[in-house]
Amino acid sequence: MYLRAIHAETSTKALFELIQNNPLGVITTAIPSSAHHFIQSSHIPWVLDVISEDPDAPVKGVLRGHMAKQNPQAKAIIESLNTAGLPSASSLQQEVQILFTGQYHHYITPKFYTETKPDTGKVVPTWNYSAVQVHGKAKIYHDGASPETSEYLSKQIHDLSQLCETSIMGYTGQNGAKDSWKVSDAPDRYIEIMKKNIIGIEVTIEDIGGKYKMSQESSKGDREGVIRGFESIDSDVALNMAALVLERGKIKDAAKASR
Repeated sequence: MYLRAIHAETSTKALFELIQNNPLGVITTAIPSSAHHFIQSSHIPWVLDVISEDPDAPVKGVLRGHMAKQNPQAKAIIESLNTAGLPSASSLQQEVQILFTGQYHHYITPKFYTETKPDTGKVVPTWNYSAVQVHGKAKIYHDGASPETSEYLSKQIHDLSQLCETSIMGYTGQNGAKDSWKVSDAPDRYIEIMKKNIIGIEVTIEDIGGKYKMSQESSKGDREGVIRGFESIDSDVALNMAALVLERGKIKDAAKASR
């Protein structure tokens, strides 16, 4: 990921918050295989366990997820571990990458640049977005008969379902809200069958970086034009984009003023 200084988010806490608010991440692996693509990616939701918000900490957190065994990416992962003769819960030799994207992103038309466009015409379209990129080692739980794998998957699917039910759906059971769905609502035998058809993935976060590309590179006049442009669209995405451009512009201006 290109982390231009003006867009880079240097707070590990803020990067963790973006992940927690946008738990669907794309995991990418590069694993030699005779039957599957070398580079593969999959969208899966993650649970984040924070260890340290210190950017210099060797391990900053752990991401926990799971993937269907029928997924070609999972097949390549299992093939790699089996070929190496590794036990049922083992780390991949290759580094993995997980990419998270913020909920709100949008195309920026040059028509929004009300200062530079009329003056020089030297403007081009771009796209505003926020994202976090994680690199680390992945421990894989893939033997359905292993107690260690069973224990990991039980905790994983419980924690993930509760995260999504409460944080995303708002099913907290409090203040008139509905109760959340729980894994225990499904038959035990059914859950055991489901567990045997997935693998667990536990990624140790060794490096994390992210950005909010929200027109900070533009002049104050052009940023104000972008905000007005989004406000004129009057959609949920556009109004949230306007707020983000305003927020990130204030951060830029405050940093500039403090120098």
